[in-house]
Amino acid sequence: MIEAAATGQALHDLHSHRSSVETPRVLKFHAPEIVFGQDSLGEVAHSALRLGARRPMVVTDAGLIETGWVAQLIQSLEDQGLEPTIWSALTPNPKDVEIEAGHASYQESECDVLVAIGGGSVMDAAKGIAVLAGNGGSILDYEGVDRATRPIPPLVMVPTTSGTGADVSQFCIVTDTARSRKITILGRGLVPDITVIDPRLLTTMPEWLNAATGLDALTHGIEAFVSLGHNQLTDHHALRAVTMVTSHLARTMDVPSDIVARTSMAQASLEAGLAFTNAILGATHAMSHQVGGLLDLPHGVINGVLLPHVIRFNAEADPLPYVAIATSLGLEEARGPAEEAALAVAARVERLARQVGVPKGLGDIGVSEHDIDVLATNALRDACMSTNPRPATHHEMAELFRAAL
Repeated sequence: MIEAAATGQALHDLHSHRSSVETPRVLKFHAPEIVFGQDSLGEVAHSALRLGARRPMVVTDAGLIETGWVAQLIQSLEDQGLEPTIWSALTPNPKDVEIEAGHASYQESECDVLVAIGGGSVMDAAKGIAVLAGNGGSILDYEGVDRATRPIPPLVMVPTTSGTGADVSQFCIVTDTARSRKITILGRGLVPDITVIDPRLLTTMPEWLNAATGLDALTHGIEAFVSLGHNQLTDHHALRAVTMVTSHLARTMDVPSDIVARTSMAQASLEAGLAFTNAILGATHAMSHQVGGLLDLPHGVINGVLLPHVIRFNAEADPLPYVAIATSLGLEEARGPAEEAALAVAARVERLARQVGVPKGLGDIGVSEHDIDVLATNALRDACMSTNPRPATHHEMAELFRAAL
């Protein structure tokens, strides 16, 4: 109770400060219909039916098919009289050519609703297919904000990882294979219609994916909380996600079958997603997208490396938001100067990343000094930089990458 009261006071103080320096604005909070709880997988067929499905396309990947979850889903769809088509020809960090192939399959099978069961890559692929189904052209045509202007088919998301937030977000991340970089497609129309979150599905994640997606959720929470696009409707979701990940991620690594911890991580992922899709993100994601596009590596692992460096960079300009984060994490430094609280948050993130097996630096995963100039240039162009609380020059961005090597 004492920690909760302290967190509430820190958040109140921060809101008071922000309201005195920020221009009042009308707020919008976008979210899908949320179905949450153990054994909720059976609700997917009902959700698809309510959206008008007759021939749904189930987007997934080979790894998920092996777990048996897809077979359960297909059976429930067929039990409701639907005629599902399975498409699973995609790889991690979905590629432009894969999404366009998926769209071709969607058209050939005359599908009407998209059901994505998988992690962030699967859900981004489904969103990409939906964009093409409604708007045509090449998926790369839609890089940026609100470029897909026509309605897209209904989307039902079934996340099997605890971190990406793609099941509730307005983001779609696609790898541009010609330029070896990730593009961000952003638009309110990309927020799915329904997400069905069954914590049981998290128990079959490989250990590395559990670590990666958990750190992704942590990054979503922290970046949304300090984002220029934050508001009082997103702050509580962001802060709660940060606390839940730091409290439960390690437990899910040690005891994968612990359904209580898995349920907490599922909620953390959901709340982080609700926060960042409305507040947007920051430099960690802008940088991570470029490294992921260059080396085709797990997004959350890259976030785990970069986030402490970005926290320290942003805190040089304004450390105050990190006091509330430090307080919620129970860090003693929260009682001292704001600068010390921010550094303590960065250190706590580093400890958690090491605890779950994330490499110490970008050099350990293949980034070299030779890559930095291009990475810095592309990161500054990423849509996520628009809401980072501190602007960066090319030199500063390059130095951030260099510090993370």
